[in-house]
Amino acid sequence: METTIDLSTEQIARAFSGHRFDVALDHLADDVIWTSVGGGPLVGRKAVAKAIKHTAAELADVTTEFQRFRSVVGEESVVVDALARYTDANGDVSVVASCDVFDFAADGRITEIVSYMIELPS
Repeated sequence: METTIDLSTEQIARAFSGHRFDVALDHLADDVIWTSVGGGPLVGRKAVAKAIKHTAAELADVTTEFQRFRSVVGEESVVVDALARYTDANGDVSVVASCDVFDFAADGRITEIVSYMIELPS
């Protein structure tokens, strides 16, 4: 099992934004806050873990193709900008532009995530 020292903050952020939640889950602070802009914040590791497990289940039968996936690293923050094409089991397609801003504690754990998402015409 990986610990916070095994991965850089950029790798952790990219894992979360890339839907590799199993990798990111171990790197959430106990008091993490995740705000999806336009919705209410999720407060605490348990609430965020529940949400990402739900998202992972929703994406289980979906093919995700990232058309853009880039990150910008600061001293205590990482930003991941992505454009993804999602195709479900019925062949329905949606295209989503997203930007996640991650703040990290000194121990490498995520303390806050702010997510911006918009569905684009596909």
